Amino acid sequence: MGRIIAVANQKGGVGKTTTSVNLSASLAATRRRVLLIDLDPQGNATMGSGVDKHDLPVSACEVLLGERSLAEATVEAREAGYHLLPANADLTAAEVELMAQPQSERRLRQALEPVQERYDYIFIDCPPSLNMLTVNALVAAQGVIIPMQCEYYALEGLSALLDTIEKIRTTLNFQLQIEGLLRTMFDSRNRLANEVSAQLLAHFGDRVYNTVVPRNVRLAEAPSHGLPVMRYDKHSQGARAYLALAGEILRREAQRQAAPAAVE
Repeated sequence: MGRIIAVANQKGGVGKTTTSVNLSASLAATRRRVLLIDLDPQGNATMGSGVDKHDLPVSACEVLLGERSLAEATVEAREAGYHLLPANADLTAAEVELMAQPQSERRLRQALEPVQERYDYIFIDCPPSLNMLTVNALVAAQGVIIPMQCEYYALEGLSALLDTIEKIRTTLNFQLQIEGLLRTMFDSRNRLANEVSAQLLAHFGDRVYNTVVPRNVRLAEAPSHGLPVMRYDKHSQGARAYLALAGEILRREAQRQAAPAAVE
């Protein structure tokens, strides 16, 4: 049964889509079956996966509104190596319609149930706000990866997100947990970045991934070519970082599965 992980942070520009696309591609490269769900009306994960958001016969919009099944809307991102539920600006209209419908926060969870066993990992790229789309992602997910820059306002925004995750965990999805915090666009020469990084480690301990994603030109260039960075420049620092993150996630998953056996 596939593990469903939302990639979320209500702050924009922190690397959510970059993480969603490149982590999906890195895990697919290890022969894991991966589905990436684009839940952002900007459709950046769709374009970054090599799929034209302007030419979608079916998208995440129709899936959330119950007009099509998730399997019908899923496409193959061949160059990236995973399956994709694409999105575009139609998602904005879907969000408005959802607000007037019953069980609106459970639509994605219900849509995923028939296909979850087909994948090892399902990633959800969330929009940069705590709206109905993000709530759908958090209700469907088992874990949350929080990408964040190590800067002055990061900790303040993180507090609001953690409050939202806790509210959803206690009311709508008791399985939900913090998968990990990922430091992105990191510049080790920046004193403030190092200070914020130290605060994160002191407060969250091993919930902070060991992997640190550096500022990297190749990471920024890859989406314009419709490619994950490992397909664009596999030797770049960005590609190596996301491959390392994939390895870290696989090790954590192995430890999680081994824990019940150890108790027995």
